[in-house]
Amino acid sequence: MSTFEIVIGLEVHTQLMTKSKIFCACSTQFGATPNTNTCPVCQGMPGVLPVLNRQVVEFAIRTALATNCQVSNHSVFARKNYFYPDLPKAYQISQYELPLAEHGRLEIKVGETAKPIGITRIHIEEDAGKLLHEYAGDTSGKYSYVDFNRCGVPLLEIVSEPDIRSPEEAKEYLITLRNILDYLEVSDCNMEEGSLRCDANISLRPVGSAVFGTRTEVKNMNSFRNVQRALEYEVERQTMLLESGQPVVQETRLWDADRGMTFSMRSKEEAHDYRYFPEPDLIPLTISDEWIQRIKAELPELAAARQQRFIEEYQLPEYDAEVLTSSKHLATYYEECVRLFPRPKVVSNWVMGDILRELKQQNADIRTCPVSPAHLAEMLKLVENNTISGKIAKTVFEEMYATGKMPVEIINAKGLVQISDEAQLEDVITRILAENPGPVAQYREGKTKTFGFFVGQVMKATKGKANPQLVNTLLKEKLEV
Repeated sequence: MSTFEIVIGLEVHTQLMTKSKIFCACSTQFGATPNTNTCPVCQGMPGVLPVLNRQVVEFAIRTALATNCQVSNHSVFARKNYFYPDLPKAYQISQYELPLAEHGRLEIKVGETAKPIGITRIHIEEDAGKLLHEYAGDTSGKYSYVDFNRCGVPLLEIVSEPDIRSPEEAKEYLITLRNILDYLEVSDCNMEEGSLRCDANISLRPVGSAVFGTRTEVKNMNSFRNVQRALEYEVERQTMLLESGQPVVQETRLWDADRGMTFSMRSKEEAHDYRYFPEPDLIPLTISDEWIQRIKAELPELAAARQQRFIEEYQLPEYDAEVLTSSKHLATYYEECVRLFPRPKVVSNWVMGDILRELKQQNADIRTCPVSPAHLAEMLKLVENNTISGKIAKTVFEEMYATGKMPVEIINAKGLVQISDEAQLEDVITRILAENPGPVAQYREGKTKTFGFFVGQVMKATKGKANPQLVNTLLKEKLEV
């Protein structure tokens, strides 16, 4: 066993899904032409005044309550001063000494073990711009460009306590937090687009010690898997340093996913390095108890509660319920399918199997799935009433996904109706048995494994349209004569 204990704390920044920015009316649309979603306020022009977006506060309170935080009735904005090309004001409006919420927790599950992770604080701030070191309009590679569209996009910073003890726990914390934000519909949590970003602070200390070791901060991790990989690398790196008697340097490091390693970016700043000052252009934020209670009453069913309900109401295995509730939109899709075709486990098998497989291959979201709950439910009804076989259903599903057509339309167009006529199937079976006297003799001598061969031949002769149950029954009758 290692002689060192891992100590991890995570700082998560999530962009909020408001239509306008935090202090101005500019659009928050992602992917717009550079520097088109800007105005004097978010560009930091002299003499302009910020106006707080009420929806940002609503989303922040909603998140704080869902993570069991204490929402403060009184919080204050501050200027976080630092110089960087993508920060036009040379300061970022944030919160420091008096944040919107503190002292929360959420529960993660690693294997069969549940563990609470404390949340130190949640506060509101504005996002900075974005530096483009590669730009389609300039292939020389000599210049960097600044896009201010992201300036002023509302952010929540969610800071965990240093309660995380392994890279796997860090990954599970992020997944749990992502699910909460998804169910609350406050953020789309798209790490690739930068709407969910994570910085990890990690240190090692001797087992049994109460004193924290020197920590490093790791940035530039654009997926949950990369967060885990980066932290695993840091554990190895810091362990090697400590075991060889070398000190761990407090610094910020960047994760390189291609090389599978972190590298030094800069020495780690302390809070005083940012020179926080009170924001003079914004009055203190006052949140009434009535406002908090109203939002609390409107909170939706969250992932953990929905997962438990799926287990109890639909009698699903825990694994199925966990997968189906991993996204609010996926859970809603599943429930609509079950409403139209009330066979929960059958629906679960198709959604978790065929639906999710196709979505993964297309790198798509359930909201853009061409197979609607009505499509899937109609097809499952056709299987249940023996209009088509389970094998043919796979073909129908592929065509539905490719074209968006309803199952009946596909079945009629391709002549896929299941053959359930006994006389027709008897003729086919009689011919196949006559053509294969050897396997027939083997079966009658007790080598019953040849039965599968005959089933396969019948399905091949009928192009997969024979009713499997009827084929089994008729074959047994013929072979045992």
